[in-house]
Amino acid sequence: MKALIFDVDGTMAETERDAHRVAFNETFAEYKLDWHWSVELYGELLAVTGGKERIKFYLERDRPDYIPPVNLDAFIAELHQNKTAHYNELLARHPIPLRPGVRRLLEEARREGLQLAIATTTSPRNVISLLEHSLSPDSVAWFEVIAAGDIVSAKKPASDIYDYALKKLGLKAEQCIAFEDSGNGIRSARAAGLSTIITINDYTRDEDFTGASLVLEHLGEPDQPFTVLSGDVGDAGYVDLALLRRFIC
Repeated sequence: MKALIFDVDGTMAETERDAHRVAFNETFAEYKLDWHWSVELYGELLAVTGGKERIKFYLERDRPDYIPPVNLDAFIAELHQNKTAHYNELLARHPIPLRPGVRRLLEEARREGLQLAIATTTSPRNVISLLEHSLSPDSVAWFEVIAAGDIVSAKKPASDIYDYALKKLGLKAEQCIAFEDSGNGIRSARAAGLSTIITINDYTRDEDFTGASLVLEHLGEPDQPFTVLSGDVGDAGYVDLALLRRFIC
């Protein structure tokens, strides 16, 4: 095992409901659009990966009454850019805590000399903001590769973002473990040949995680053991490198 590759939203921190969704709504209000994404609606929209793609899907499915501007793609890109600004301001004011076990596992991997990488559909700016405010001001440098946003054309569940990360790491899939939280994420990671650990959240707990090495409530801590939903962990109560080495392809 040479590297750990992490998804971000929902995997490293619970950012979807209380950060991304809020930032979208703040942007819609700023543009005087009568759009509002409730907690429940946003859960449905998460089936579509990528913020710009999510807006477009919402308009097609839920707002056929909306009269779009001449260049809809440019308008959506502008909305998304402003949403990213709102998101980063929100994280600066109210940092979102990392999920149980994330910091501990990252620090253990660094001590043992493993490479760390990120593979996500969110923008690089969003990733950097979360790392700096919720992990450590210098934590961007912890990661050998940050594969994010539009760096590849096909987003999850396509394997492209993981293929890109593996290429940049200079490693084979069987030398790495991926961490995900969603059905789209597991399909993306497995299509790239990666053993994958799933930590579910309220939005994803009922999704299909076929092919996952483990499905857990979270990564766990010595004083906060995980709940195992699928897979064999023996007598382990939290994810550490010793446990992960059992699942290398």
